[in-house]
Amino acid sequence: MRIGLDVMGGDHYPHAPLAGAVAYSRRTDSDAVLVLIGDAEIIHTELVRMDASPSDFVIVSAPEIISMDEHPSKAVVSKPHSSISVGIRMLREKQIDAFVSAGNTGAMMAGSVLMLGCIGSVQRPTVGTIIPIGDKTSFLCDVGANTDCKPDHLVQFAQLGSMFMREVMQVSNPRVALLNIGEEKKKGSNLVQQAYELLEKQPGINFIGNAQGWDLLRHSADVYVGDGFAGNLLLKFSESLYDFLKPMLPDEPEIEKFNFETIGGLPFLGVSGNVVIGHGISGPTAFDNMIHRAVDLCRSRLLDTFARAFSA
Repeated sequence: MRIGLDVMGGDHYPHAPLAGAVAYSRRTDSDAVLVLIGDAEIIHTELVRMDASPSDFVIVSAPEIISMDEHPSKAVVSKPHSSISVGIRMLREKQIDAFVSAGNTGAMMAGSVLMLGCIGSVQRPTVGTIIPIGDKTSFLCDVGANTDCKPDHLVQFAQLGSMFMREVMQVSNPRVALLNIGEEKKKGSNLVQQAYELLEKQPGINFIGNAQGWDLLRHSADVYVGDGFAGNLLLKFSESLYDFLKPMLPDEPEIEKFNFETIGGLPFLGVSGNVVIGHGISGPTAFDNMIHRAVDLCRSRLLDTFARAFSA
């Protein structure tokens, strides 16, 4: 298993991604080869400074950097030697099994769609996040990839999210709920009402109806589906809980579950490759967990499940 890591992405490159890679490689249960993609000289120097051996990793030169403020699709095309472009290209050519980056999110998504393509009949790939509730987890999608959606898109998000929870998170029959402002079928926008009618007729989805904002912390469903505008607002709010609660409850271990660094990144589902996207502010712990998430995606053979489901 070969996991590609963008060393030049994020606000704290190259230290944070490399420190996360070193932490992962030193675990006794690590069974993946880490492919470090970026400026080879910088990678080598930083690893030596960390008392890590460069020979423990595969280093791939990618001297160009896509900054956070660059136009996503233009940057991917104009900078073919950037760490993001090289990583996605290696994933397309099967040189790596997954690609992890905390770089320009738009470039990661645009590059993945342009260079990898969508799986089968998938119309819009979705990016989602894990929501930890006690000893359980839920999955929220979309959280920013698709701000303008059609009802069919929400149905596919539900399908992709259900398969992720079943194959990766080992939830046997994931309950799917549609994000709405009320529980009644006729509540909400035209988009949500039409999606409701499609979801309740969709075979293979355990649709349980609408979910409101307060339902997320009650673990009322295993998969919550909505457009990327509402989903991103919920994502950012839920992540703010950690910074708000930690000073008041410094000794409460449950608070750590709300720390985005422990989540393991955001899987980008529906493209023809295992892609994990991280926050730009990610530190070493976040990168360590993003690598774990990528390994879990590979082990689950989720792409094969998607290919069978969307082959029509």
